[in-house]
Amino acid sequence: MTITTAVIDLDLPGATISRHIYGHFAEHLGRCIYGGFWVGEDSPLPNVRGIRSDVVDALKAIRIPNLRWPGGCFADDYHWRDGIGPRERRPRMVNSHWGDVVEDNSFGTHEFMDLCELLGADPYVSGNVGSGSVAEMSDWVEYLTRADDSPMAALRRANGRDQPWRVPFWGLGNEAWGCGGNLRAEQFASLARQYATYARNHGGNSLYRIAAGANADDLHWTETLMRSFNDLTSDPAGHAGPFQAVSLHYYTMSGSWSDKGDATGFSTDQWYITMARARHMEELLTRHSTVMDRYDPHRKVGLVVDEWGTWWNVEKGTNPGFLYQQNTLRDALVASVHFDAFHRHADRVVMANIAQTVNVLQAMILTDPDTNALVLTPTYHVFQMNAGHQDAAALAVHLRDADTRTVEGDELSLVSASASVNGDTALVSLSNLDAEIDRSVVLDLRGRDVVGHSARILTATALDAHNTPERPDAVAPAAHAGVRAHARGLEVDLPAHSYVTVSLDLR
Repeated sequence: MTITTAVIDLDLPGATISRHIYGHFAEHLGRCIYGGFWVGEDSPLPNVRGIRSDVVDALKAIRIPNLRWPGGCFADDYHWRDGIGPRERRPRMVNSHWGDVVEDNSFGTHEFMDLCELLGADPYVSGNVGSGSVAEMSDWVEYLTRADDSPMAALRRANGRDQPWRVPFWGLGNEAWGCGGNLRAEQFASLARQYATYARNHGGNSLYRIAAGANADDLHWTETLMRSFNDLTSDPAGHAGPFQAVSLHYYTMSGSWSDKGDATGFSTDQWYITMARARHMEELLTRHSTVMDRYDPHRKVGLVVDEWGTWWNVEKGTNPGFLYQQNTLRDALVASVHFDAFHRHADRVVMANIAQTVNVLQAMILTDPDTNALVLTPTYHVFQMNAGHQDAAALAVHLRDADTRTVEGDELSLVSASASVNGDTALVSLSNLDAEIDRSVVLDLRGRDVVGHSARILTATALDAHNTPERPDAVAPAAHAGVRAHARGLEVDLPAHSYVTVSLDLR
């Protein structure tokens, strides 16, 4: 068995890992909203005002911190006034990006805010820059957050909501380089400044404005936004610059955009390609952060990875525009690798949103359209096992003697790890990305006494093992007995293709 050492100084806490790194994304796409979150008040399924109860309960169990809506590409086609008022009077529209289906707008602003309140999650609203107007976005902010008798506050009350909502996160467009307008970076930087100016703070509600950022390794886009940000002084309310963060999108696949690879039935080589591409997130965070540091050395501007995850070919027989894909053990380890990277960059990465929450791409939850059964995916369990990292202080993990494998010309480290501390508890996350070889990791624990420990493991026999209504626990966490005392701390067994978390009681 191969042995790797992980040196962790338990008494040297770093930046706080924001709970918002564990955020989610729900777009009007396929069965994410309709058939996922929203079943309607007349549904035989248990629901609260049309919102499916078991979905809410499952997400509350993983402490969902925020939810991004209504898109995605849909956001820049969405006009919020179409989604308020009596549902039977709401106009219909064509969802041209996702399946070319007709959207009836029965799930709109009030339904989304109700969902967030049921989840206990902060709303992250993506405003329409691509086909909307400055006035439209400004009115939406006022409608949501203003308390007095302003025109939009009065309209909200007429639609049944007296008190304003708290809306902390506001997106200025989405993928402006693509479906959000096919704009050049310089064009969008000017628009972002303009739209941000009119996305005002009302009363006690303070918006954290997030400008639509780069696609993967487009450093020019990030630099253009940061340059735009840097040449402005603080606004009269004391908020530095027009927006407080920029976003980044990156998806992991084993093939190309035309043939992304299948979610199941993949080869061992495709497993390793996927892991190497997932670990590319580390390089992206480093490079974009370096660009941002040039203009913001004190790291006051946040980096928000508000779309990330795996993207496979859709399941056979499903609408290609609905992006429904199976979720396997491979997806779970892609998630664990991403979280390790986010933890290491906690001083810059303030939020991340996996795409997407229900029935779309790398979902937490799959709902069967025929039986209505709810399935928790392997990715869901990584979120659950990692919950202790939320709002904890990151700990540096120094790996020694970690094996590597050459994949697409680069060296892939086969062990991924991160750690955090919160008071007298620490959590260590460990991933063995090797498809075939078991290994052991020695946790060289320094600086504080460890007086107790427990561990959980997520793995399966097959690389593409996944959960179904018939076998809902084919991939599920279990207690891990493979942890024992070592002269330096603890030794942890990591079976091939496994994910392990070790909780430490400290003194």
